Amino acid sequence: MAGHSYRFSSSFGVRNFSPCSAVTPKPGVRSCSCATAHRRGTHGGPGYRPSEALAARACVQCGPPHCGELCTTPTQRGQLWLPGRGPLQAQRPRITTVTVNESLLTPLNLEIDPNAQCVKHEEKEQIKSLSSKFAAFIDKVRFLEQQNKLLETKCNLEPPFQGYTETLRRETECVEADSGRLAWELNHVQEVLEGYKKRYEEELALRAMAENEFVSCRRTIDCAYLHKADLEASMEVLREETVFLRSLYQKEIHLLQSQISDSLVVVKMDNSWELNIDLVVAEIKAQYDNIDSRSQAEAETWYQTKCEEMKATLTQQGENLCRTEKEISELNRMIQRLTAEVENGKQQRCKLEAAVTQSEQQGEAALSDARCKLAELEAALQKAKQDMACLLKEYQEVTNSKLGLDVEVATYLKLLEGEENKETDPQGKGLAQEHSQLVAKLSPPPAWPPGLFSLLLCPSGWNLQLILRKMLYSVASLRGLLKLESFRKLVKGHLIWDAQRILST
Repeated sequence: MAGHSYRFSSSFGVRNFSPCSAVTPKPGVRSCSCATAHRRGTHGGPGYRPSEALAARACVQCGPPHCGELCTTPTQRGQLWLPGRGPLQAQRPRITTVTVNESLLTPLNLEIDPNAQCVKHEEKEQIKSLSSKFAAFIDKVRFLEQQNKLLETKCNLEPPFQGYTETLRRETECVEADSGRLAWELNHVQEVLEGYKKRYEEELALRAMAENEFVSCRRTIDCAYLHKADLEASMEVLREETVFLRSLYQKEIHLLQSQISDSLVVVKMDNSWELNIDLVVAEIKAQYDNIDSRSQAEAETWYQTKCEEMKATLTQQGENLCRTEKEISELNRMIQRLTAEVENGKQQRCKLEAAVTQSEQQGEAALSDARCKLAELEAALQKAKQDMACLLKEYQEVTNSKLGLDVEVATYLKLLEGEENKETDPQGKGLAQEHSQLVAKLSPPPAWPPGLFSLLLCPSGWNLQLILRKMLYSVASLRGLLKLESFRKLVKGHLIWDAQRILST
């Protein structure tokens, strides 16, 4: 196939394409292809420039690996440069057949619609606005759901609040009963404490009296001991005197005996006044010893008895005092504990009363709010019922209109049949009679203006076939629409949706 040169027109200038630039080497043969980029014109021609003789050449060798090298040194046309070998004379490659699809050479229609960007921008803006509206609707739906949940929660708050209020009231009653019982116990403990105080005061007075008596007894014992010491001293004096007198009497006796023995005079006398001094002294000594021992024994016995009595009384008084002090300390602790319990009960009662008051206020507020919401819902329900009644009334009117239209359709059919009969019967007697009967039977709808019904029923002066056919077509379409169950469901669904929307708001 002969080589052809094609011109490709583009915005980047005019380039030439020749099949000589496309070379396909034989498989398995080591070859090299070089492509030299230069301007238009041949070597040494009019378009040749010396500075453009050095061009970028791409040298690709097909053979073993690592045998392809990039040659960037300037060579003569048709030569190859190998490192270490120098320039080699390359054989001229054989031109192979190149097939070109001419349909690809047709210029492309790259026209751009100037309104496309505007349309895309408008579509984006519409999508954004619709997205924002959709998000707003979703937020509104969520807000309405939250409000609905809040209203349901408020409506359901009354039973728990009532139960909580009843529980608090029962606790308040229990606390009041406990406060009365604790007050009675406090009064009883105070009375017992007053009794113990009186007993303590009496015991203190008895202890003072016992101490005074003990002091007086001690003084008496001291006096008795001093008297005993005096008696012992006087007894010693008397004993010494007795010893002195005995010795004196013994000397006098010896002296008298010596005198008697010297005189040797025996005088017999009846002396009834014979005095035995020893016996008298012995008797006196015995009496005094007896008195002394008896007095000492009595004094010691009385002293021991009094000491034992005072010790027993003191021990008993000490035990009573310790026991009384313990009882007083226990009573003080009990009084403090009961006082703390009473104060705690009063504080708890105040807290419970405040909680009951707050709960009652909150319950009353919630109840009033619920009543307001209930009144609003009842008003909305009443309004929805009124709207439903109006819609039902409108539906009834539409149904009545449909029945009236059915009657009119039947009338128009009769009129058409009369027109056809009139065309077949030139005299039109039967049609006139039928027309008069229909006019007498039918009555115009209330929504029609006066004269229109009689004008339409007039058999002359109008092209009734065209008018009646159009009206029959519209009436038949309306009747078919009213007969559709889907249309009725749609009307009922619309009414129900309006009622639900009114109730939800």
